[in-house]
Amino acid sequence: MATLKEKLTEEFLVVALVTLLFLFHLRSALVTILMLPVGILGSFLIMYYQGLGANIMSLGGIAIALGAMMVGAIVMVENAHRRLEADPGRDRWETMRDVAVEVGPALFFSLLIITVSFLPVFALEAQEGRLFAPLAFTKTYAMAWAAVLSITLVPVLMGYFVRGRIVPEHRNPLNRLLTALFRPVIRAVLRFPKVTLVVAALALATLWYPVKNLGSEFMPPLWEGDLLYMPTTDPGISIGKARQLLQQTDKIIQSFPEVATTFGKVGRAETATDPAPLTMIETTITLKPREEWREGMTVEKLKRELNRAIDFPGLTNAWTMPIKTRIDMLATGIKTPVGIKVAGPDLDKIQELGKRIEEVVAQVPGTASAYAERTASGRYVEVDVHRDLAARYGLNVADVQEVIQTAVGGMNVTETVEGLERYPVNLRYPREYRDRLEELRQVRVATPTGAQVPLTQVADIQVTTGPPVIKSENARLNGWIYVDISGVDVGTYVDRAQRAVAEQVDLPPGYSIAWSGQYEYMQRAKQRLQLVVPLTLVVIALLLYLNFRNVIDAAIVLFTVPFSLIGGFWLIYALGYNMSVAIGVGFIALAGTAVELGVVMLVYLGVAVARRRREGTLDTAADLREAVREGALGQTRSVMMTVAAVAGGLLPIMIGEPIGSQVMKRIAAPMVGGMVTSTILTLVVIPVIYAGVERWRQGLPRE
Repeated sequence: MATLKEKLTEEFLVVALVTLLFLFHLRSALVTILMLPVGILGSFLIMYYQGLGANIMSLGGIAIALGAMMVGAIVMVENAHRRLEADPGRDRWETMRDVAVEVGPALFFSLLIITVSFLPVFALEAQEGRLFAPLAFTKTYAMAWAAVLSITLVPVLMGYFVRGRIVPEHRNPLNRLLTALFRPVIRAVLRFPKVTLVVAALALATLWYPVKNLGSEFMPPLWEGDLLYMPTTDPGISIGKARQLLQQTDKIIQSFPEVATTFGKVGRAETATDPAPLTMIETTITLKPREEWREGMTVEKLKRELNRAIDFPGLTNAWTMPIKTRIDMLATGIKTPVGIKVAGPDLDKIQELGKRIEEVVAQVPGTASAYAERTASGRYVEVDVHRDLAARYGLNVADVQEVIQTAVGGMNVTETVEGLERYPVNLRYPREYRDRLEELRQVRVATPTGAQVPLTQVADIQVTTGPPVIKSENARLNGWIYVDISGVDVGTYVDRAQRAVAEQVDLPPGYSIAWSGQYEYMQRAKQRLQLVVPLTLVVIALLLYLNFRNVIDAAIVLFTVPFSLIGGFWLIYALGYNMSVAIGVGFIALAGTAVELGVVMLVYLGVAVARRRREGTLDTAADLREAVREGALGQTRSVMMTVAAVAGGLLPIMIGEPIGSQVMKRIAAPMVGGMVTSTILTLVVIPVIYAGVERWRQGLPRE
């Protein structure tokens, strides 16, 4: 909540600064400053009745929506200033009504399109759906309120606050500079439209490079502040050796100056919710605040140093985070970023295939560790009772088994009460009489006659191998390979590993391989978005058609979407981010904002052309070109104010380090980068396309 308050304060400062710089009228900023809290309170009201709590993602949805919420009010205020400059003596309320009538419907539809553009996020399922649903809900509520307020509250607020001395646009040095820079550009692109479109197409073609070289992951790691060390040992380890390993690894970890406390666990509690085998050690590492770390130390560097320090034979290291690991293991059972599940009818063959895959993936670049479960290498003490020999002494199988159970496993003989606590009292042989086969063979069995015979007289005792645990999925036996990776993204690594396994591992009939872990989540989200995003674009196109009542104008606005991707992809490539669900959500938000800019530009171009037509000065292609030039020049201030407000609202997210910033930065990055190229398209390419379409539509002769 504190982060949202800070973000809201920053937005108020951005609005005031943008309004002051472009309009020289600070009182006009109150229109937006008063509208924002109303929209946010409306969103909180719906959240309350929906039962949606305030958390990182739900408040993050409002935070990234703040910039887009201001667009409608900024465009309205700028248009009001333009009309008051042109006719200062006219009644102010009539001017505000005309402003609302001229751009209100287009702004309402464009804000509605931003709202609808988040439909793909609602379509996400499982973990990613539960994670991003609060963000999608709150952003949708905020944008819906912004759409309603832009045509209701904003015109009224403008009537009260947009008054007094209105500084003409040409007297503002910033506006004069922007106009002076843009005038030769718009004149050149309208004079050479084909060259402009070719350059635009070449710019669009540059997308292949960042797209080709971007990695992919399910979600960026959300730093929890602590680490979880989960190594795996070979099967058959004794309790004593496991305890020794736990003590040694804890001591090594605790020696690092960044570590505050270390708490390790081996074995499991008597509950079905903790099915951890003895071969899996879990050590929770609580770290000190970052200010107390060594200079230059990062989380990844610390994990590498810890990994080098703990190097024991038969111990496969894995470094992750506590909450993330619990969620992953509950969802897929895989504790590492990548898991490979081998399924088939025979556990011995599954173990053989698992070992072979372990050897192959260990050689793949980016592998930090790889461990295949030994599905048939458990150790068991097998007692085979000879019925005929036992019968000679008057014993049956149950008599012999009861002795083994009591001597080795122990038997609860009573219970002690300590206040409110109750503890069982277990009776069994001392350890020295049961920790070796020779001693077990000498365990005495009482006969009905009172004689004591050694266990070896009535049974064979030996150590055998078998499955330590039997796993199954989809009614098929399974063996899993855990793969920890370093210095590479999940998508790139799995592509390499899949090729290596396909080339070097021969699967017999009846056996299959499934890639799990984070990769499984990533593929599921990708398939879902590939289905839903095109449907959402169809809905957006329908809304655009309802607004313009023209298929061609709707297509021109949709043309802004691919161009906005240019800046978004190049920025995330420059920042070293991998493609993830969070970045996908950022691109979805960018598409809605880019469409809004296109709608506003098209409205102003249409107004300029219609004015020329009414004046009777639209007879040639040169007249049309001049009308489009005037419309584009007149829209420069509005577009730049919009971009400055949206980008200014997102930059604090990009440069800050609040809780959850790892996810929020990846949502904001495509929007910041995309706003740059979307602005260029809106100011340069759309006028060129509109001029060509309008000339064809009106049948004007070529020059």
